[in-house]
Amino acid sequence: MHNQSPIRNIAIIAHVDHGKTTLVDGMLKQTHTFRDNEAEMTQTTILDTNALEREKGITILAKNTAVIYKNTKINIIDTPGHADFGGEVERVIHMADGALLIVDAAEGPLPQTHFVLKQALVHHLKIIVVINKIDRKDARPTHVLHEIESLFLHLATHDDDLMFPVIYAIGKDGKAWDHIPRNPEGSATLDPLFDCIMKTIPPPSGDPDKPFKLLVSNLDFDEYKGTYAIGKIQQGTVKPGQSVLIMEENKRITRGKIELVCISVGLKRKEVRMAQTGDIVALSGLSDMKIGQTLTDPSDPTGFPMIKLEEPTLKILVSPNTSPFSGKEGTFSTARQIEERLLKEKKVNIGLRITNNPNGVGFIVAGRGELHLAVLFENLRREGYEFQLGKPEAIKKVIDGVASEPYEEITIEIDKAYVGIISEELGRRKGELLDTHTDQRGVTMMVYKISSRNLLGFRGDIMTRTRGNGIFATHIIGYFPESPPIPKLRNGVLVAFETGKSTGYALQTVQERGRAFIGPGVPVYEGMIIGINNRNEDIDINVCKGKKLTNIHSANADIAIQLDPPIVFSLEQCLDFIEDDELVEVTPKNLRLRKKYLTKQERSRVSRGLSATT
Repeated sequence: MHNQSPIRNIAIIAHVDHGKTTLVDGMLKQTHTFRDNEAEMTQTTILDTNALEREKGITILAKNTAVIYKNTKINIIDTPGHADFGGEVERVIHMADGALLIVDAAEGPLPQTHFVLKQALVHHLKIIVVINKIDRKDARPTHVLHEIESLFLHLATHDDDLMFPVIYAIGKDGKAWDHIPRNPEGSATLDPLFDCIMKTIPPPSGDPDKPFKLLVSNLDFDEYKGTYAIGKIQQGTVKPGQSVLIMEENKRITRGKIELVCISVGLKRKEVRMAQTGDIVALSGLSDMKIGQTLTDPSDPTGFPMIKLEEPTLKILVSPNTSPFSGKEGTFSTARQIEERLLKEKKVNIGLRITNNPNGVGFIVAGRGELHLAVLFENLRREGYEFQLGKPEAIKKVIDGVASEPYEEITIEIDKAYVGIISEELGRRKGELLDTHTDQRGVTMMVYKISSRNLLGFRGDIMTRTRGNGIFATHIIGYFPESPPIPKLRNGVLVAFETGKSTGYALQTVQERGRAFIGPGVPVYEGMIIGINNRNEDIDINVCKGKKLTNIHSANADIAIQLDPPIVFSLEQCLDFIEDDELVEVTPKNLRLRKKYLTKQERSRVSRGLSATT
């Protein structure tokens, strides 16, 4: 074997919000990856470069960076912590030889910790446990370690899996210890973590003397250089100008030539003349690549097994906007433009499935959950796309002749004052309580089994009813026989009766009937949903009428009108809210809720037709 410069490849895995990205910030800064005067030295969540990631405070896209510590290159792969982005975790874990499992010192392991650890152990990664945020007032690192040990016992497939070192950390301060410190306020660095990585994580295996081979784990696009294929070199070396075969397992797809070989240095790509076994590289010059394909030297025309992913569980109909405001607010609004953008997304977002709508116009987009799909549509919206979305539907299957649907395990951590609200809501949704206990902090943990279909809309409902208190996370546990349908959970809506601009005078009437989604002076059209009713039925309402002006006092009467602030929904909340006969109109400037059939006559004709056929 050739002498190689030492390399370590580590994935950072954790439940959402347990401090992965903040810990990576410290690792980048303490290895002097940036010059002291570079902007990144004062930034936080440096790797969350996507605007949505910064807003939501979560990692959505897996990314890799690299630092140098004691002449060893450490490639760091930051992965999402939310179950909906499990596809990202599954594919990038192939590039790692070890993983840092980050667990919050107060919350302990949560459902996504279970998911990411299981993935890491299936791929035989060496694990270092990092118990983070030990400075929290409610931190309980000793108890949390016992919970982590129980989780390993449950998931381990080999005795070696149970032998893991533990590091205690305050990621935001860039501090780590190999023991619980008496004084976490004192000075400390991340050196104990780096030293543990060097000692515990094995260098990449693979023979540099064999022909070049790489599994494509990610794709990136550059305006000037085109598509980059990203992955870990499993064997051999690669240089610019080298010819390669593109394989899907052992099926030859095409031949190509590599133009540039790049490695990561901090957040930047650096061109190199050669990269070696174990390096994580970005290769340009190869078009029409797919994640999961193998690049190999022509002398060895064999490929790796394709990356297998869990199937999508939720689908949404996406179609061109058909509202009276269609084409007024977006740059891209035709079916062809939407299709081209979705197909581009499908190349890099391998958890997605996109098919033509068999019942007419538009596309069925299937993904791993509401957040997975809502993030895609929010990105499209910000890029200037305009479209409409139907109600999300769980994807059903027939298994052994039985109609089945996806079920999820939902874990909720909530102040005990809200336990009754949660129990009532999940009871209505036919959830089955699996476990519950209250800890010394007065926080109750509840675990339910529930169908994905019956869970739709729960996130928005419960965040409102508990005033944003509580943490909850879900993961798919498989397909089970279909549960009985649940009654409609939402009240009826207030629907605009005519097209025009809303007035404060008319919105007073709305306020008497329910809660408004719009304020005064907002353009509306017939069939647009402008509020939620206090009762179960839908009501058509004129929100454009003005007060008849009889004298000068009446003309200024609107000034004194007291209106409650309107309810403003995010895209995810809009998808949670709508019923089968409704749509979400999505434009770069607005989110509007509307009826599928805009006029009252059409709606009554359709409902009569439905009642006649049922």
